[in-house]
Amino acid sequence: MKLNIIVLAKQVPDTRCVSQATMRADGTIDREALPVIVNPDDMRALEQALRLNEQHPDSTIQVLTMGPSRAADVVREALFRGADGGYLLSDSAFRGADTLATSYALATAMGKMGAYDVVLCGRQAIDGETAQVGSQVAERLGVPQITYAEEILDISEGSIIIRRRIDDGVEVVATPFPCVITVDGTAAPCRSRHAKRLMAHKHDHITTWSIADIEADIEQCGLAGSPTRVKTVETIVPATKEARVMGCSDEEIEELMKEIAL
Repeated sequence: MKLNIIVLAKQVPDTRCVSQATMRADGTIDREALPVIVNPDDMRALEQALRLNEQHPDSTIQVLTMGPSRAADVVREALFRGADGGYLLSDSAFRGADTLATSYALATAMGKMGAYDVVLCGRQAIDGETAQVGSQVAERLGVPQITYAEEILDISEGSIIIRRRIDDGVEVVATPFPCVITVDGTAAPCRSRHAKRLMAHKHDHITTWSIADIEADIEQCGLAGSPTRVKTVETIVPATKEARVMGCSDEEIEELMKEIAL
């Protein structure tokens, strides 16, 4: 069975390095001032796509990402591991996009990429942790979605079977094609780079699309299309006012509870 697979992946700042000094006046992050990585959950989504490709060798994997020019490295990292190609959405009009504007841009670009069977992405990105983009893309495309996926178990004629994480365990569900699947952080980590593919693709030109190339509405992109606004960012360091060493006797615990009640 031949599958057309799209993986949505994001280059994210190292969240340990975000501070007031890395924020712009409009409340968005100056990503150029931060070290970056590929979002971990998105790499797990790529691993599921690669496993599908191993089971169905005629399949193709295309990666779609959005960001500044250096985000082309997201596509290259996927190529090093087995993806067939990819696209970068990069335009100043995309800057400052929240989840709503991001999902619009991605869904619009996917319309230019052609037919697809499965769209895979991470459950959430570590820079925002909203877990909204995958579901919003599914809504914009008008296709079913499965969230919190841990593993793709099987593909039958016209449908895909998924094990997904829920609060008190796991469940197995199925959905028809085409569909969007968001992959949980409990899924298998992505495989390492393949040395031969790294040498073959490290200088590849990555196709870059602007807002004009995907024929998107500028009013629905970037800050203009984002109802969310970041007011301020603060680094809060918890301060310890008092510390004590206690035993585990009932009397000591009762005395502490009385102090807390006061």
